[in-house]
Amino acid sequence: MTPWTIVPGALDERLGITVTAQSADRVEAWMPVEGNTQSLGRLHGGATAALAEAVGSWAAMIHASTLGQVCVGVDLNITHHRGARTGRIHAVATPAHRGRRVATYDVIVRDDAERLIATARITNLVVDPD
Repeated sequence: MTPWTIVPGALDERLGITVTAQSADRVEAWMPVEGNTQSLGRLHGGATAALAEAVGSWAAMIHASTLGQVCVGVDLNITHHRGARTGRIHAVATPAHRGRRVATYDVIVRDDAERLIATARITNLVVDPD
């Protein structure tokens, strides 16, 4: 079965997310800090969470597609370790568990200088297509 190919959604495009690698084993993407800041000029935690959810869900969807299934998110947790004011942030999703019913991915987010920005974990339920 041919794996699903990432198709960014409207929010992904609005955030400026660019996918650089995609497989069930690893999804990588980056997002600019500029345009994704909060009132004090720092990277918005919600934008970081959206990037983490995107890469983790995309990886889970690629996994699910190899089973003839799709996936839906059921849990996202994220810890913000440091802020960013300029440049880009880079997210990498790798599997913690890939099963027939549940797929969980760990996401590491770093800045251009490779400093840890955030860590996240997303769990998706693998389900029949509509």
